[in-house]
Amino acid sequence: MTQMTEARKASGGGFTPQIMRVAERERRTPEFIRERVADGRIVIPANRMHTNLDPCGIGRELTTKINANIGNSALSGCPGEEAAKLRIAVKYGADTVMDLSTGENITEIRRRLISLSTVPVGTVPVYEMVAREGASSISEELVLRVMREQAEQGVDYMTIHAGLLSRLVPLALKRKLGIVSRGGALLAAWMKETGKENPFYTAFDKILSICLEYDVTLSLGDGLRPGCLADASDEAQFAELDVLGELTARCRAAGVQAMVEGPGHIPVDQIEMNMLREREKCADAPFYILGPVVADCAPGYDHITAAMGGLLGAYYGAAMLCYVTPKEHLGLPNPDDVRQGVAAFKIAAHAADIGTHKPGARERDDAMSDARARFDWEAQFSLAIDPDRARAGREEAIRESSGESSLHGTEFCTMCGPEFCSVRLSAKLKKENATAAAQ
Repeated sequence: MTQMTEARKASGGGFTPQIMRVAERERRTPEFIRERVADGRIVIPANRMHTNLDPCGIGRELTTKINANIGNSALSGCPGEEAAKLRIAVKYGADTVMDLSTGENITEIRRRLISLSTVPVGTVPVYEMVAREGASSISEELVLRVMREQAEQGVDYMTIHAGLLSRLVPLALKRKLGIVSRGGALLAAWMKETGKENPFYTAFDKILSICLEYDVTLSLGDGLRPGCLADASDEAQFAELDVLGELTARCRAAGVQAMVEGPGHIPVDQIEMNMLREREKCADAPFYILGPVVADCAPGYDHITAAMGGLLGAYYGAAMLCYVTPKEHLGLPNPDDVRQGVAAFKIAAHAADIGTHKPGARERDDAMSDARARFDWEAQFSLAIDPDRARAGREEAIRESSGESSLHGTEFCTMCGPEFCSVRLSAKLKKENATAAAQ
């Protein structure tokens, strides 16, 4: 019996180290975490082969997590560069990373990332299947072989597009952009060519056996997610969500952890409805959403358009946000794009946690306010989402205003200067008021 099976039966036994760590980090009781892991409202992606993992919990009632996608393509990327992206992603706050490599050295890149990563590592197995043997070779046998190999390496969670059934493909082809999910498009083309059903669906029970053996969490992918605002919340998207609800129930019955992936491009006014619909259809399984992107006309700034949607998604119940970088829709992200994407989504997740009153969520902000009142620049830098950027911005402002580095510790910033600094004037007034009250 695996650790997760024990936890789901709420036996109070297995999975204890992971539950205790998550409870401590989330400021919740172990009983709170254990109960929700047992009924599927929280997942803790933790492959038993990933030995240096520091586990995290993913669920609507916990702090909002963010994922950073990395990985090479057939045109660029190497193991060293992907390792550098991993370090940057974790440094700036990614709670998980996904290796989406589709080029050369996939197995070596994944091995290296897992050996280096203290956060959960996810994959999309169909990418490796097609990269290794071509789209025409997709089969149940290949699905199971690749998923077992990845599980043996230590992959903590895997995205499979098992809800994209052959009968749903015609619905998606009515759209403006059709199928924008890479995995979804590959499987749809294979089903249309062969006349067969999705092998991730037909082999689902065997997939569950592999996941149970290694404690791999399934991320039930949205192969029919909308790729533009015009396609949002359509028949294809919601028909697939119904299937994902069925698969979620099968995962829980088998003792396998599962989360559900959500839409990519959604108008602001449809976000709340989408979050609530997933909660209803999938029995409150953790919802893992890409963005969502709330405007289609901002290439180069999609980390901003997506973080805006991510904030609302998390506020209305999403458990994890998949970051979007400035290069979304343009190209493979470089390390600086990864940094910008992680920072933008860390801000969105944190803001949502404040708004939903997660335990301790606002403490950092209150400490920042205290540091600003004291003009304690070092404390401000240490509390920042991106300390390096905050420090660099302050130093740049000083250089541009006077070139005197000694101004670094003064009681004003270069925005207002000494005479117009409201914080400085307020501090003076407060001091005078306290002195008068004491007399």
